[in-house]
Amino acid sequence: MSSPSFDQLKHVHIIGACGTLMGSFASFLKRRGLKVTGSDQNIYPPMSDVLQQAGVELFSGYRPENIKGLSTRPEIVIIGNVISAQNPEARFAIDQGYAYASLPEFMEKFMLPKTKNYVVAGTHGKTTTSSMLAFVLKELGADPSYVIGGVSHDLPHSFNVSVLADDRPFVLEGDEYDTAFWDKVPKFNHYLPDQVILTSVEFDHADIYADLAAVEKAFSGLVSRVRPGGKLIACLDYPSVDKLLAPAKVPVIRYGSLGTVGVTYAPQLKKADGQGITFDVLENGRAIAEISIQSPGNHNALNALAVWLIARENGFSPEAISRALSRFKGVKRRQEVRGEANGILVIDDFAHHPTAVRETVRALKSKYAGRRMVVVFEPRSATSRRKVFQKDYVEAFAQADFVILAKPFDQTKIAESDQFSSEQLLGDLKQRGKSVWLMESVDSGLPAVASQLKSGDVVAVLSNGGFDGFIPKLLTHLKSTP
Repeated sequence: MSSPSFDQLKHVHIIGACGTLMGSFASFLKRRGLKVTGSDQNIYPPMSDVLQQAGVELFSGYRPENIKGLSTRPEIVIIGNVISAQNPEARFAIDQGYAYASLPEFMEKFMLPKTKNYVVAGTHGKTTTSSMLAFVLKELGADPSYVIGGVSHDLPHSFNVSVLADDRPFVLEGDEYDTAFWDKVPKFNHYLPDQVILTSVEFDHADIYADLAAVEKAFSGLVSRVRPGGKLIACLDYPSVDKLLAPAKVPVIRYGSLGTVGVTYAPQLKKADGQGITFDVLENGRAIAEISIQSPGNHNALNALAVWLIARENGFSPEAISRALSRFKGVKRRQEVRGEANGILVIDDFAHHPTAVRETVRALKSKYAGRRMVVVFEPRSATSRRKVFQKDYVEAFAQADFVILAKPFDQTKIAESDQFSSEQLLGDLKQRGKSVWLMESVDSGLPAVASQLKSGDVVAVLSNGGFDGFIPKLLTHLKSTP
């Protein structure tokens, strides 16, 4: 990548512009006054509307003409990680000698060398925790830059840069997924970390990692890259995390659930109700602070505790941090209430890994105590469509009162012997005495799903994708049915 400095850039072209993060990046560049063009295979709301309003010129489909036909030559082409090596537009840019980069590479060169970089990484919780940290720093007057792979209820953008200067905070969601087709390393390898929150390490992303050891190796690279003078805030609820801390070259602050061996800090629940939870921060067993947050569940208490710790370590008042945390509303698609009809509450959540499913169901069951918990699950992620966690999902749904399973999303590229089976999970749950039903498709199964719901139910829809519009279709059906 050879190109001008960031302040000299005038035109950036983005291949794969309509993802949450890439679209937010494109909008940010427009706010900085740059000419921004881009392309994507799937251009539809809400991101198409966001980019149109921002003034980004979009092309539908990937073609060399999208670049050849531009009135000015872009100084750099950003290629998204969803783009393959055979993509004709990316191939043209590379073969014709355009400067190109992945988004993480672009940030490593143009944005992160001088800033104080807070990287939030882990198998679970990184979107919520990074959003929470960016919001808290903003509330405390630190004016952070931030890059988050989700949409927060509290922040106006997912990608925002304030000032690129020494010691100015930059919060980054540190994704362990690979960077680009030519750069098969985790995105966080490019993020020049000064401070790291490590929320969890478990096996995931079965399409790119062979086993847990491969995942651990990726995260060990992050631990080794923390710059001198930095800190590492690590959750010991996960055995892999403890193992990764041994070679750390910076101070490590250990936190985790109450009773976890080796932790210095733990949350102790004081109150849980429909408004959220309140917990004490225990330091070696002694209460030193109280935190209230609007999201339920022990996993969210741990997320908030990590943010409280890293903010306190950087000189902010513990009381002010707690006040800011209490105002955090959360992230879209994380326990997000999407609507209520006929007394039936519908909640959207991104959970797909069995640990995330278990913690989400447990948290919602606590928040909506006394109401029947109906969980609708679509196996859609690269890992959940494979059988690696087939048995683990049986325990993950233990606290659900009624489970509705969808067929896995497209498994055509997964060997039959390696495919997850919704039918097998249905049988295993029935053996445990669980009420469970299999939905063949959204359109054919939705009326039957709706007929099994009753006033007072809480319906938690768990999928890391669009699920063929299940939630809006369900709400429309419920509202039209007396």
